[in-house]
This record gives sequence, C-alpha cells and structure tokens, in this order.
Amino acid sequence: FFFDQPKVFFMHIEGEGTVDKLAGAVKKMYDTVKAIRGPNAKPAESFAEVGELSLPEKSSITAAPLNEIFRMQGESKDGMVKFTIGRPAKMHGVKIDKEMGVNTWAAFAGDDKNAVVDGDFAVTEDELQPVLKSLLKNKINIVAIHSHMTHEQPRIMFFHYWGRGSAKDLAQAVNGGLLVGGLLKVSSPIE
Repeated sequence: FFFDQPKVFFMHIEGEGTVDKLAGAVKKMYDTVKAIRGPNAKPAESFAEVGELSLPEKSSITAAPLNEIFRMQGESKDGMVKFTIGRPAKMHGVKIDKEMGVNTWAAFAGDDKNAVVDGDFAVTEDELQPVLKSLLKNKINIVAIHSHMTHEQPRIMFFHYWGRGSAKDLAQAVNGGLLVGGLLKVSSPIE
C-alpha cells in the first residue's frame, strides 16, 4: 500500500514440526509483537533514537581502522568510506560477480564516533538466516530482502541494511555478518 498510515507490512512465515510446536512458535511471535506494540503503539518512522545527535554536515570517517577490520582497502571519497566484496556466480553459463553488481558492500558516513553504515549483502538462501541474525544481534537494521536476478547459480538473495553508532563498532558488526556467512571465503572468482 502506498499511502497507508500507519504503514502496514506483510511477512510470510513457514515452519515444519508438530501442530503443537508450530502453534507455540506462532504464539511466541504474536506475544513478541504485542510486547513491542505496548509501549510503541505508533510505529517508528526512522531508526533514530530519542536525543540522538544528527550526523555531521561533512563526513570525516578515518579509513585505517575500518581497513584493518575488513582486511582490505576501502574506497574513500568526500570523507566517506566504502567496502565492496564480490560474490561469484554464473548466469546462463556466464561468470558474474563484483563488477556486475553481485556483491556485498558497506558504506560509512558521518564521523568516527557518530556514523551510519548503509549497504547490501549478497548471500545464498542457506547463508541468509545466519547473517541476518548476526547483524540484528549487533543492532544493524534490515530494511529489505529481495532478489535481483533469475537463473543465477548459486541462487543469490540480497538484503539492504542500515545501522548507527561508531564507525568501528558498525564495521565490526558488518564484518561479523561476513564471517558468520563464510562470505570472505567465497569472494574469489568461481571456475
């Protein structure tokens, strides 16, 4: 819906098990929704915390500590730093990866103490849940899950994320997602 207020989102769920186990899991989900809605009846319209400082007008992220965390050189421009990690795949028998947009990336803006990270992960369906859980545990918000292609091998899912905090803490959270998913091992071209 385009103009609904408050914004309504839909989520499909799936599970396997006994009826009792499935019903119990669904009840836990509804109980969690109720607990969240109790003190927050009106949905938030941003990820900003009450009293949180605005980002500086001009970004000044120091790349060196982030380069160390990601073990690679980030691209620096206008005080922002971006890391791009290719995800090899094939589509209709043709190799595709980083330069064709099949990649995980993280862009940092703000300053070292007050930063945002925005990015996209490219994962297989089996990697999706572990990486999501790792990022959510580290207070990185997931804002979209989708696919970009058809007939790619392996099947690649993409998800966008957003986080606020110190640049170093955000980099460690994103790198944790890369490690949990084993994504640093698959960043070389496939044969």
